[in-house]
Amino acid sequence: MAHAIEGAEAPRGMTHAELMALPVSFPLDVANRALNLGRTTGFALAKQGAYPVRVLRLGRQYRVTRYDLLRYLGLEADGAKETERMAA
Repeated sequence: MAHAIEGAEAPRGMTHAELMALPVSFPLDVANRALNLGRTTGFALAKQGAYPVRVLRLGRQYRVTRYDLLRYLGLEADGAKETERMAA
């Protein structure tokens, strides 16, 4: 069993299960984690309109949809990869 080293940063990114459990829309911080982007970089890209997926601006919040994120990552809501589905 692996143990976390004290003082070490939490691992970045998300597991497949975490991606599939995302709500319909979520804050930019969650999308940054899924895409392995730092907070500053993610918000700068969103502000410049250069974020890898569509970003919704709701008042002062930036939000991303599960559909856009999964599509960018090449996944479908049922967990299959788009390339696998096209080959079938």
